[in-house]
Amino acid sequence: MSFTDLVPAPTTSCSQAPTRESIGTDTANTMAISFKALADPTRLRLVSMVTAHAEGGACMCDLTEPLGLSQPTVSHHLKVLVEAGILHRAKRGTWAYYILVPGSLDSIAALLSKI
Repeated sequence: MSFTDLVPAPTTSCSQAPTRESIGTDTANTMAISFKALADPTRLRLVSMVTAHAEGGACMCDLTEPLGLSQPTVSHHLKVLVEAGILHRAKRGTWAYYILVPGSLDSIAALLSKI
């Protein structure tokens, strides 16, 4: 299938008015941060692992071994997810626990539906 098969032939001119508003710069920047954070297979696995734990969250000590990565590497990936607003980090004693930010994945899905 070619591009011309997907795009209908114009009925009048090539400068037709859009049928809906496109996303703005701020929305595009927000989406890019979220998508960059989730575009890594390790980060996708981390989100899945964190959401699979009970309400108390997933301890950093439980995330390193299943991934087969070093603690600093896993910490880096978790930091990216926290900075993107997808995970929340809470310190409990000497360990860090991670939970999914409520509604964060729903927000990403909603942003996708705007495209």
